[in-house]
Amino acid sequence: MKNRLRATLASFGAASVLLSGGVVLTAPPAAADTQLCDKYGSLRIQSGKYIVQNNNWGDDTTQCLSVSASGFTVTTASHNRPTNGAPGSYPSVYAGCHYGNCSSGSGLPRQVRSLGSLRSHVDYTTVQAGQWDAAYDVWYDPSPNPSGQNTGAEVMIWGNHRGAPQPVGSVIGTAQLAGATWTVWFGNIGWNVISYVRNSGTDSLDVNLSDFTRDGVNRGKISDAWYLTSVQFGFEPWQGQTGLGVRSFSVSG
Repeated sequence: MKNRLRATLASFGAASVLLSGGVVLTAPPAAADTQLCDKYGSLRIQSGKYIVQNNNWGDDTTQCLSVSASGFTVTTASHNRPTNGAPGSYPSVYAGCHYGNCSSGSGLPRQVRSLGSLRSHVDYTTVQAGQWDAAYDVWYDPSPNPSGQNTGAEVMIWGNHRGAPQPVGSVIGTAQLAGATWTVWFGNIGWNVISYVRNSGTDSLDVNLSDFTRDGVNRGKISDAWYLTSVQFGFEPWQGQTGLGVRSFSVSG
């Protein structure tokens, strides 16, 4: 009864609820979304299960996120990067450990050879402006929790994109994964980057990340001895990006 009452009050925001016996309880106002504008700032959501990061690593223009209980929306951004180079940023939400900042209860890092099933679902909002990709960024490293840049491999899963930008490297084939056809790219920028670009764009993804990992292992780009350290989803903007956002994100397995 107590848990059910708590959920009811939370759903009503500042409304009053009349209980039997004439007792009136008033719920506190619903919490407003939190603004995140620090260049490398992060906020924990869902009691620390996931971490939202602004991650404005490639540009000095202001970028702000409105962070909710389930994700975020880009509210301020004015990137204008050349589309034949690196993007301006990667605002994102993740589970696992990134630069030593770990979420709670994800079971990550986990060694690739013992990965098992690792599923993720994301719903996100795209915009018909700018040049960007909407992508998972999955990181692998020889050590379980490096304090800095991962040096093993990076798997990017492009669910959608707009404009001229392309993944690192060149096309090495195709893959049938998560019920779709993907064009596979590979390059090395100090670590292996394997990118899967969905042949038809979508605003929702439901993937078993173990399948993408195994495909990378079979292609000789990921080692079974490495650790999968984090699962991230967000946006790489070259130009624009205001309005892009993650509505919901989950990782389980």
